Amino acid sequence: MSREVRADVARGAETGIVPSPRTVPATTAAPTIAPVSPIKPKVPKPATEPSGARANSAGTTTAGAHTMTSPGAPAKGLQRAGARLPIAEYTQRLWQRRHFVAAYSSASNAAGYQGSFLGQAWQLLTPLLNIAVYYLIFGVLLHTNRGVPNFIAFLSVGVFFFTFCQVSLVNGSKAITGNLGLVRALQFPRAVLPVSTTLVALLQLIYSLMVLIPIVLISGEPITWRWLELVPAIVLQAMFCLGLAFYVARIGARIPDTTQVLPFVSRIWMYMSGVMYSVQVFAMGHGAWVHAVLTYNPGTVYLSLARNALLVGNAAPLGTWVAGIAWAVGVLAVSYLHFWRGEEEYGNV
Repeated sequence: MSREVRADVARGAETGIVPSPRTVPATTAAPTIAPVSPIKPKVPKPATEPSGARANSAGTTTAGAHTMTSPGAPAKGLQRAGARLPIAEYTQRLWQRRHFVAAYSSASNAAGYQGSFLGQAWQLLTPLLNIAVYYLIFGVLLHTNRGVPNFIAFLSVGVFFFTFCQVSLVNGSKAITGNLGLVRALQFPRAVLPVSTTLVALLQLIYSLMVLIPIVLISGEPITWRWLELVPAIVLQAMFCLGLAFYVARIGARIPDTTQVLPFVSRIWMYMSGVMYSVQVFAMGHGAWVHAVLTYNPGTVYLSLARNALLVGNAAPLGTWVAGIAWAVGVLAVSYLHFWRGEEEYGNV
């Protein structure tokens, strides 16, 4: 009891008045602060596949009625850019671009001699100069004209028709590497390019006939019904040359140095094909295998078909026609498949 309260009680006892109880202020209790627990960040739970989810062989995950495609797998119905088409569809697309091939070949042929003064005249002047040089060396100096009745016409046919093979071979090796900008910019069957280079060489051969036929006539050869055989002979040779272009185009795309080696290869091939001498006369006195190699060499076969059509003499034997058909069909079929198999790699050259 406090001192003030005891004093009031004592005073009340003296006076007889009972004092009212003093209200003692209650002591205010200090508020208590509950400890705050640290806030823990919520970590998202890893997503789990719903029940029934399964991955199929195509790289997609199936969950219920929904299908989720993996990022690396192509969507159904789409095709990878630059993928090789089936050969039937590839051939069909190549045929659909035949008008482009014709226009591109004509433009390439016109631009071939654009920087020279004589222009397209060099298509005729080059073989004519070769004929003059070969006649001087092989006809006059080396006397390879023995056993050949009309050596001028014989040599002219050989030079013009073998040039077709030579140009197809060399230019075919540059069909891809010489058109890399077109190959990388556009999507089209790359077989268009070897076809175009061969067509350019064929156009040059057809133009050269305007010079070759007068040479044959002036040298004393008459026009006979066997001249019609020249058409199938040119068709077979064109098929063979196209096969050559397909084959060396893929090799040239892998090994660019091929274009530097092929001119030497074609020159050796020319000397083995009887361009400036008669194979039958040369093979006399040699082994049977020499005669067989020289006779059934594709260069010799197609030169023989053209010479037997334009020059007076015996008709081309059946074996020569069979060899010409076999070389044309066989080389074209094998080389076309060979070129088609490398379709996806040409844009990466």
